[in-house]
Amino acid sequence: MAPNVRRLLPRLLMVAVVTVSVLVLSFAHGSGASGLRNTTVLIVRHAEKPDVGRELNAQGQQRAAAYADYFTPLKLADETLTPQRLIATADSPQSIRPRQTLIPLSQRLQLPIEQPFANNDVDKLVSQLRDSNQAKTILIAWHHGHINKLIGAFGGNGPALIGQPKWPVGVYDWLIVLRFDDKGQLVESRSEKVLEHLMPGDVVRP
Repeated sequence: MAPNVRRLLPRLLMVAVVTVSVLVLSFAHGSGASGLRNTTVLIVRHAEKPDVGRELNAQGQQRAAAYADYFTPLKLADETLTPQRLIATADSPQSIRPRQTLIPLSQRLQLPIEQPFANNDVDKLVSQLRDSNQAKTILIAWHHGHINKLIGAFGGNGPALIGQPKWPVGVYDWLIVLRFDDKGQLVESRSEKVLEHLMPGDVVRP
């Protein structure tokens, strides 16, 4: 082997190692989105609350019970969906309502209610779903003040999707449907806000 080649060999090996490392990291990063490939994420606000207290009020309990039928299955214009994962905001001293909202549906579907993250941790939740989710339909119950942030963490425009700058304080009957393509990217043109028309008091809103 020529002396010049021997001197270059360590450098060439180093370049090869770096190249392989970059490819591995790139693959890992790309595969991080696999958890949302061809997935539908459904988002609801927790059901109705009392003026004081951390639980649902009577109307909220009725809506939670009605969700057991509404989501088994959910019938939209062009598809029928049944949640395969149920996720709620972590319980706090102020509220256990997101979990309570999903209890009847959890019992119907025999699925656990996952509560891995607190209200503010929407980025962590979405990152975890991108990394490891295998369900094709996910239902999330969250607090209304952070749903726009949650939509944003998924790559969407919350105010544009709900049609208002903020989720209204008195609204409990909206369902957000986020649809993802085969690369795990949100398809905003196929995502939508659905009016549930689930309870007698639900009304048509813009």
